[in-house]
Amino acid sequence: MLSEIQILEKIYAGFIGKAIGVRLGAPVEPTIWSYERIQKTYGEVTQYLRDFKNFAADDDTNGPVYFIRALRDYGLDATAEDVGRTWLNYAAEEHGMYWWGGFGVSTEHTAYRNLRAGIPAPQSGSIAQNGTTVAEQIGGQIFIDSWGWVNPGNPQRAADMSAMAASVAHDGDGLNGARFCAAAIAAAFEAKSIGEIIETAMGTIDAGSTYARVCRAVIDFHKASPDDWRACRDMLEAEWGYDRYPGVCHIIPNAGVTIMAILYGKGDLPRTAEIATMAGWDTDCNAGNAAAIVATFQGLHEGWEKYRKPINDFLVASGIVGSINIVDIPSFARELTVLALQLAGRDVPQLWLEDFTRRGLRFDFDLPGSTHGLRTEGFNQISLRHSAERHVEGSRGSLEIQLDRLERGQGGRVFWKPFYRRSDFDDERYRPMFTPVVDGGQTVSFKLWLDPWNGDGNLRVAPYVRRTMSGAIEETGAWNVPSAAGWQDYSFVVPEGVEAIDEIGISIEYFGRLKFLGRLFLADFRVEGAGHTVIEPKTETQEWGAITRFTYNRGHWTKQDGRIHGHTAGDADMWTGHYYARDVVVTADMRRLAGVSQLVTARVQGTGRFYAAGFEGDEVVITREDFGSTVLARAPFRVETGKSYQLAFTLTGTALSLAVDGVPLLNTTDASYAHGMAGIRLASAGRMSVGRIEIVETV
Repeated sequence: MLSEIQILEKIYAGFIGKAIGVRLGAPVEPTIWSYERIQKTYGEVTQYLRDFKNFAADDDTNGPVYFIRALRDYGLDATAEDVGRTWLNYAAEEHGMYWWGGFGVSTEHTAYRNLRAGIPAPQSGSIAQNGTTVAEQIGGQIFIDSWGWVNPGNPQRAADMSAMAASVAHDGDGLNGARFCAAAIAAAFEAKSIGEIIETAMGTIDAGSTYARVCRAVIDFHKASPDDWRACRDMLEAEWGYDRYPGVCHIIPNAGVTIMAILYGKGDLPRTAEIATMAGWDTDCNAGNAAAIVATFQGLHEGWEKYRKPINDFLVASGIVGSINIVDIPSFARELTVLALQLAGRDVPQLWLEDFTRRGLRFDFDLPGSTHGLRTEGFNQISLRHSAERHVEGSRGSLEIQLDRLERGQGGRVFWKPFYRRSDFDDERYRPMFTPVVDGGQTVSFKLWLDPWNGDGNLRVAPYVRRTMSGAIEETGAWNVPSAAGWQDYSFVVPEGVEAIDEIGISIEYFGRLKFLGRLFLADFRVEGAGHTVIEPKTETQEWGAITRFTYNRGHWTKQDGRIHGHTAGDADMWTGHYYARDVVVTADMRRLAGVSQLVTARVQGTGRFYAAGFEGDEVVITREDFGSTVLARAPFRVETGKSYQLAFTLTGTALSLAVDGVPLLNTTDASYAHGMAGIRLASAGRMSVGRIEIVETV
């Protein structure tokens, strides 16, 4: 039986492989890029084809991050209907998450509209509902990696669960693709060869299906010609090409490329991803699927370095939860490992359970090569890498900060980014949205150990935060020369302010007379405690379709006269704050401009699951939303259009209360939601204007 650490390391390797494959293949996606154009332009692909400031979100990784949350929200026996609700709950309508290519064109767009119309899964993705062409596009296999990772060594259950999940949008060979890829990942944990992985996965799909036939065609060709993948690609073009299968990205030609890359890659992640990219068709999907399988099989390998280093343990998603969209790959791998252990009926380490719903961060550098996305800025003599040389108790590693011949006055910053802006990206892939992961009042702590090789010892550090709008650096502690005798503890409280924080870390400066050469080791990096958020709209800006520090779903959101202006013909929401904020007081300066509904929200766990309080017609209400609205408390209240009211929504344990202008008006209890984001909401057609918003976390 695999140990919990072995499972964790395999999942970590597999997810890094997925990220590498998607990033490598994305710049040459169809339809403009063809197999011939890729070959003519790049020849043999042996490196990333584009540099990115930060690689933005992609649907191939959005799905594995978000859809598996059905097991968290609805339990380990979640159904297709539960996964369908998960689709609706975490996706913003017509931006982010999926390719919104049009109803009847994009499989995911079609399924989403079906779900919104009340057609439940699996009918939402069935051939009977949508026709064969829509049901058998490539999405059946590109979103299902996590269902394989949570079933290590159990390919049959991985296949069954992935088909259940994929049935939200797919049917027919779309489900065979889901079964094959998830089963292959599950088998890769324990298999002894690539051939064993493929045959195990083949055993979970319909042997008479077109999907099985294209796989067998590639397997047979590989046996006859094991070293010429381009000849195999020519066979696929002639016998299984796009001209034979309708739609934009049909699963069958791409299944052929995926299994071809797995076979001809010979168990090596880089070569597998390169072949899948050079082969054309849906390059990011195929490279991502094939790489996830092979990386899980191969495990972390030093030969990945040129592809792994730019990933830097960091991935962006584009669901509606801004704090989840900043994905720390080691932490996400640990979450999947918890689910894997729970599905297997095994004990879960207590600390991992705490991490599962942590209001904050815990970076332990335990996984081989892990960096947790920390970065450096300043003189180029400072570089970062994982180290197994020094570590704290409970971990096998730390972050090694290499300091190369610093001269007097030189230095830089080492930091983690808890928030991103549009300017942090140089592409528009799937339009991510962010809310700060770290807020005022929280405590940041870490450990440092100095290893000086050359110099006179005068290297000092100071903890700091950076404000995102002004770029101002705020030192949060005194300058200090780190200990060279062992680990030294550092901590500070994140300062309050009306600007979001987009860096937390240490400033480094050398003030000696001799050149400094040496290392700093950083370990046990944490952010803990209740946060305090203050948003003054005049300090924010319009960005990515809404207002900075907010994610949104539907409606038109702008800044007018230093306030947030919301306008919708239906319902519309904006959210901020951390997904695992618990007891809170949410206050907002609210004005009704038109319509009957102006609300604040709290413990928001998605588009369809939250509490709301505020104005509905000539009443004040507290409601619970669970894909339908239940009024928990109400009272008469005459609202004057254009007048500002101070709404205060307080949630403490199961107690919920609303006050307006300091006067308590409603009290009720409900135990449905224990944590979530906060926000503002129009539940029906109308307009509102919102000034200062404050979120005070009390637990």
